[in-house]
Amino acid sequence: HLGSVIAYFTSAKFLLYLGHALSTWGDRMWHFAVSVFLVELYGNSLLLTAVYGLVVAGSVLLLGALIGDWVDKNSRLKVAQTSLVVQNSSVILCGIILMIIFLFKTQLLTLYHGWLLTLCYILVITIANIANLASTATAITIQRDWIVVVAGEDRSKLADMNATIRRIDQLTNILAPMAVGQIMTFGSPMIGCGFISGWNLMSMCVEYLLLWKVYQKTPTLAHKSAKVEASELKQLNVKKESDTKPAEGVQLIIEKDVAGFEPQAEKEVGCAARIAEPFITFRDGWVAYYNQPVFLAGMGLAFLYMTVLGFDCITTGYAYTQGLSGSVLSLLMGASAVTGIMGTVAFTWLRRKCGLIRTGLISGVAQFSCLILCAISVFMPGSPMDLTVSPFADMSARLFENEPLPTIASPESEMIFTTAIPNLLNGSIAPSNNDPEMSPEPVPLISVSLLFAGVIAARVGLWSFDLTVTQLLQENVIESERGIINGVQNSMNYLLDLLHFIMVILAPNPEAFGLLVLISVSFVAMGHIMYFRFAQKSLGKQLFVCHTPDPKATPDSSPPGNTSTV
Repeated sequence: HLGSVIAYFTSAKFLLYLGHALSTWGDRMWHFAVSVFLVELYGNSLLLTAVYGLVVAGSVLLLGALIGDWVDKNSRLKVAQTSLVVQNSSVILCGIILMIIFLFKTQLLTLYHGWLLTLCYILVITIANIANLASTATAITIQRDWIVVVAGEDRSKLADMNATIRRIDQLTNILAPMAVGQIMTFGSPMIGCGFISGWNLMSMCVEYLLLWKVYQKTPTLAHKSAKVEASELKQLNVKKESDTKPAEGVQLIIEKDVAGFEPQAEKEVGCAARIAEPFITFRDGWVAYYNQPVFLAGMGLAFLYMTVLGFDCITTGYAYTQGLSGSVLSLLMGASAVTGIMGTVAFTWLRRKCGLIRTGLISGVAQFSCLILCAISVFMPGSPMDLTVSPFADMSARLFENEPLPTIASPESEMIFTTAIPNLLNGSIAPSNNDPEMSPEPVPLISVSLLFAGVIAARVGLWSFDLTVTQLLQENVIESERGIINGVQNSMNYLLDLLHFIMVILAPNPEAFGLLVLISVSFVAMGHIMYFRFAQKSLGKQLFVCHTPDPKATPDSSPPGNTSTV
């Protein structure tokens, strides 16, 4: 027994989990902290945070395909190590710059009429964006490629590994912000910066070593399918009679030769062609994504990002306007993490019983059924929905009539995220708690209770569905295109996520939140309708016939339209 325990803890699978846990913990701490830092630095205004969010979303949207293409064209170890070093180095550098700003902010304000401070803000947002792009590359290469190779041909093992990765994500989503939040509350933002920089330095070294160990323990990672160049493909098409025809335009090469794989024609490419290359890659990536057999399933997942029905700043802000306290919200977030983990367990069980594609269908029905509660909550007592209220009516007046927000140095600034920010996001400022005469009338909690009951219960179906689409992409996208297809999938996710923020900007008042809920439920329904269409095409008449799939079936042993693939 001891030998089997030691074997597990030294296996490539466990080392991959450990590396992912360290990486995700650092990511979650940084994403939480950088928003707080930007608000603190800019006089408790959301402007810098909003700019940062827009830059991050826009960058992944535009560069997702290019990042994926870079992942495909380079060796696995080089991609993983480069993205790891760039990501962690960027966070460390950002942390150091933020520490300098916190220390010398008053001096920086006076130098060059404050332009030097503005330059520091631009630098922080730019470097933080580079860190996010590197994190995207890491996620694509580890979660969409390495994990498939480590699992080998065992699809059940792949499903279990995907589920474990999601469980790690769920736990770190809750625990990492709590940890760094405590440090920043009992210490200071500068101590928080120093802690995150130190953590990333240590984590980078450990993760680098873990990647190397996983690479050594899995020899198949050294082999990678590379795309055949367009000129070579034309020559192959001419020689149709030849017996040596590569399957689907893919050739197997030893990974150490990938970096040096440079045809002679490429050396003679002109300047104009080099400038046009990223645009061609962008176009080809989206075309390739559209032509994938799992295109509708991927689109279905992307549509789930167009929603306010999650535990982001928007829904949290709305909850505050409805009278929920910070402690209640933290408990609700904990409950959502538990239901998310339940979703990963449900995924592995359903997949064994009904097959992969049917698991997506069942998960979709479960999620949508729970979200009906959210739609009902809009019309229940306590719901502030009133479509006669103009989204921007008296917004500026309400902002200026209230007392100014606390300064960075004041003790009240610790409460900025529990009072002012959520209300600002929803276009209103809550009355001061210090004045009993100004306290709002109690709001009936039926509506908000139904809303959060639906959101929390829907996490089971959501995470099970997410895992289903993830594994469909892993199994059905050819090895040489995994990077670019998953890069475009990330871009689609960010596009719909960006649209949901735009939707909130257009209707920021709590009175309009009910309408946002109904739109969100509609988009979730459209996403699952797309997935149903994909399942119908894939399974035909066998759609509602559950069977136990062959767990040892190889990912590309049969076309997606065949039931043996699920």
